[in-house]
Amino acid sequence: MAAEIELKLFFPKSAREALISLLNSLPHSESKGVKHLSNSYFDTPDLQLRQWDMGLRIRGCDGHYEQTIKTAGSVEGGVHSRPEYNIDIDQPKVDLSRFPSKIWPLGADIDKVQRRLTSLFDTDFSRMIWHIYLQDSLVEVALDIGTVCANGVSEPICEIEFELLAGQTQALLILGEQVTKQIPARLGRASKAQRGYCLAAMASPPPLEPLDVIALGDNATPKQALLTVLSIGLERWQLLEALVLESSESVEQSELAYRLRACIRLLRSTLMQFGLLDESLLQAFSRLEQHLAPVDLSLGYRTLLTQRATLLTTLPQVEAVEPLITEALAALDLPSMMQTMLADNAYGHLQLKLVNLLFACREGLLPLNLSSELVQFANHQLEDSWRQMCTMMSAERTWNCDDLLSLGKALEESHLVGIAYGDLYRVKLRSLFCAPWNDLAQGVRTLYAYQCLAKLATAKGIALQPWLDSQQQSLLVAMEHSRRSALKATPFWR
Repeated sequence: MAAEIELKLFFPKSAREALISLLNSLPHSESKGVKHLSNSYFDTPDLQLRQWDMGLRIRGCDGHYEQTIKTAGSVEGGVHSRPEYNIDIDQPKVDLSRFPSKIWPLGADIDKVQRRLTSLFDTDFSRMIWHIYLQDSLVEVALDIGTVCANGVSEPICEIEFELLAGQTQALLILGEQVTKQIPARLGRASKAQRGYCLAAMASPPPLEPLDVIALGDNATPKQALLTVLSIGLERWQLLEALVLESSESVEQSELAYRLRACIRLLRSTLMQFGLLDESLLQAFSRLEQHLAPVDLSLGYRTLLTQRATLLTTLPQVEAVEPLITEALAALDLPSMMQTMLADNAYGHLQLKLVNLLFACREGLLPLNLSSELVQFANHQLEDSWRQMCTMMSAERTWNCDDLLSLGKALEESHLVGIAYGDLYRVKLRSLFCAPWNDLAQGVRTLYAYQCLAKLATAKGIALQPWLDSQQQSLLVAMEHSRRSALKATPFWR
């Protein structure tokens, strides 16, 4: 049994030659040739092995066969660690009895599982291999190009895997950073097996609920909180990226892209709080913000469509306007926005830098000056965020639409601080404090939605301004009440 520790990156096929050239040029890099690998993945019709968090395959290469089973493992920041058992076999036929009996759940009927096994999907790819020495570590780099096939449907495989053969996990991350600095590669969370199960329509990604607060656990330290936020942030980033790319519905894409951006902003905010946001990281985050600029406009259109009964019910031209909103949202083409962002080296390189930070922090390699308890640290962050918002909102004057719209990003940033540390406080007190602030944030989103509608109507020659003026005036009255209530609310961390 070997505990496989690897880092997987996805890259566009167009980058293959540049990637090969780069790997050949790295110091202490030894090419180990090319092999063609055919793989069949097996499970029962009711996916018994998958329920046990196991993956079973037969791999063929040059007339030799090997059966492999991978048992439950873990993924942290994109680094995969999973025990696996490999057995040489004479023919491409699974024999579960040859695996150690200790790997099976207590009471499992393995003979019954054996009888019900069937091939679900196949992967077929060419693998180029390098061994790269990095100080006292040895990393095997595998570049895979091919397809995963199920039910007559196929998807391309373009992956590079860094597997630790000896030494420190940090070596994987150093090599990953070197690659992503020059090649548009990004963290790859989904294994070939996971993609195969989805393609075979025998599994689908689990629903990803919006993040309310991050569970920090009892007696956590500031360092542990940093590790938790970084780990969860990176995990959700990868999941949301895949969901945006896979979604075919514009309204859903808009919500997912907004949550993806919030996740990236959460990571940036957390690094700033811990003094880890250097100039290179700040530039990379800013680069991604530029790519994600269409998210605001898409969210404005989405607000109009999902809250039609509230926002548009009194609009006389609603039947003419609604199709225009739907068309404008679809025209933003958020998956294409994502693809453009993925093609920017800054995207994957930032991910790898964050994973490197995560592991460096875990191993005590970062100079964190954290002398306070976590609650004291959280109190300081919440207080600082709250005071900034109060300063922005406390002017005793008449607030107009532009004033309130300027609060949008600051309100979101403040909300992200609450997500990071809210778990440390009583839910009821937190909810009471946040209610008027949430109302204010919702009001800002609605105001922006009306602004999007005004620009769209003007472009299409539809006269909506008298109706919009009336709607915005009513909203301003309600938001002024929310603003004053928010400023009076008792902070839950005091």
